[in-house]
Amino acid sequence: MNTETRRQKQRALMTELLERKIRLHAQHLYDQRGQQEGLALQDWVEAETRVLENSILAPLYRKSRETSPEAGT
Repeated sequence: MNTETRRQKQRALMTELLERKIRLHAQHLYDQRGQQEGLALQDWVEAETRVLENSILAPLYRKSRETSPEAGT
């Protein structure tokens, strides 16, 4: 495996770990609200903001979201 491939895999893994952390925090917000439906996007954005605000990986995560196929949907 060459160096660039290894870096790409490491970036993908770090992004996946951040997304998992965001997902768990969004679930926590949903549970705190008594599992009220209809605010999933708000929960995600708040969780994403909180998780990324102190993360040195925030620029990597944001860049990966800009270039991912799902980012446009």
